[in-house]
Amino acid sequence: MWKILVAFVAFAALAIFVLMKSGGDIDMGGEKHGIEVEHSDSAASAVAAPASEAAPVASEAAAVVEAASAVASAASN
Repeated sequence: MWKILVAFVAFAALAIFVLMKSGGDIDMGGEKHGIEVEHSDSAASAVAAPASEAAPVASEAAAVVEAASAVASAASN
Protein backbone atom coordinates (compact mmCIF):
# COMPACT_ATOMS: atom_id res chain seq x y z
CA MET A 1 0.00 0.00 0.00
CA TRP A 2 2.82 2.37 0.84
CA LYS A 3 4.33 1.76 -2.61
CA ILE A 4 1.17 3.05 -4.26
CA LEU A 5 1.31 6.22 -2.16
CA VAL A 6 4.98 6.77 -2.97
CA ALA A 7 4.32 6.21 -6.68
CA PHE A 8 1.44 8.67 -6.63
CA VAL A 9 3.51 11.36 -4.90
CA ALA A 10 6.42 10.78 -7.31
CA PHE A 11 4.11 10.98 -10.34
CA ALA A 12 2.43 14.14 -9.04
CA ALA A 13 5.79 15.78 -8.38
CA LEU A 14 7.01 14.83 -11.86
CA ALA A 15 3.83 16.17 -13.47
CA ILE A 16 4.08 19.50 -11.64
CA PHE A 17 7.78 19.76 -12.50
CA VAL A 18 7.11 19.15 -16.21
CA LEU A 19 4.21 21.62 -16.26
CA MET A 20 6.25 24.32 -14.56
CA LYS A 21 9.29 23.82 -16.84
CA SER A 22 7.27 23.65 -20.05
CA GLY A 23 6.70 27.39 -20.00
CA GLY A 24 2.95 27.12 -19.62
CA ASP A 25 1.09 29.67 -17.58
CA ILE A 26 0.40 27.50 -14.55
CA ASP A 27 -1.43 29.24 -11.71
CA MET A 28 -1.69 27.07 -8.61
CA GLY A 29 -3.47 29.85 -6.69
CA GLY A 30 -6.99 28.56 -7.21
CA GLU A 31 -10.05 30.52 -8.23
CA LYS A 32 -9.64 34.28 -8.43
CA HIS A 33 -12.37 36.65 -7.27
CA GLY A 34 -12.74 40.36 -7.87
CA ILE A 35 -10.54 40.53 -10.96
CA GLU A 36 -12.06 42.65 -13.68
CA VAL A 37 -11.73 41.20 -17.16
CA GLU A 38 -12.07 43.48 -20.15
CA HIS A 39 -14.36 42.13 -22.85
CA SER A 40 -14.05 43.63 -26.28
CA ASP A 41 -15.76 43.18 -29.61
CA SER A 42 -12.40 42.74 -31.34
CA ALA A 43 -11.78 39.52 -29.43
CA ALA A 44 -15.17 38.18 -30.46
CA SER A 45 -14.57 39.07 -34.11
CA ALA A 46 -11.12 37.47 -33.99
CA VAL A 47 -12.73 34.23 -32.85
CA ALA A 48 -15.45 34.42 -35.50
CA ALA A 49 -13.00 35.03 -38.37
CA PRO A 50 -11.38 31.57 -38.33
CA ALA A 51 -14.80 29.94 -38.23
CA SER A 52 -15.85 31.74 -41.41
CA GLU A 53 -12.59 30.74 -43.10
CA ALA A 54 -13.14 27.08 -42.19
CA ALA A 55 -16.27 26.74 -44.35
CA PRO A 56 -14.45 26.86 -47.73
CA VAL A 57 -11.80 24.47 -46.46
CA ALA A 58 -14.48 22.00 -45.37
CA SER A 59 -16.18 22.13 -48.76
CA GLU A 60 -12.84 21.59 -50.53
CA ALA A 61 -12.12 18.62 -48.26
CA ALA A 62 -15.53 17.16 -49.05
CA ALA A 63 -14.85 17.53 -52.78
CA VAL A 64 -11.51 15.73 -52.42
CA VAL A 65 -13.13 12.89 -50.48
CA GLU A 66 -15.87 12.59 -53.09
CA ALA A 67 -13.29 12.50 -55.92
CA ALA A 68 -11.23 9.89 -54.07
CA SER A 69 -14.26 7.68 -53.55
CA ALA A 70 -15.16 8.00 -57.24
CA VAL A 71 -11.65 6.94 -58.23
CA ALA A 72 -11.74 4.02 -55.81
CA SER A 73 -15.13 2.97 -57.14
CA ALA A 74 -13.90 3.13 -60.73
CA ALA A 75 -10.77 1.16 -59.86
CA SER A 76 -12.78 -1.61 -58.22
CA ASN A 77 -14.96 -2.10 -61.35
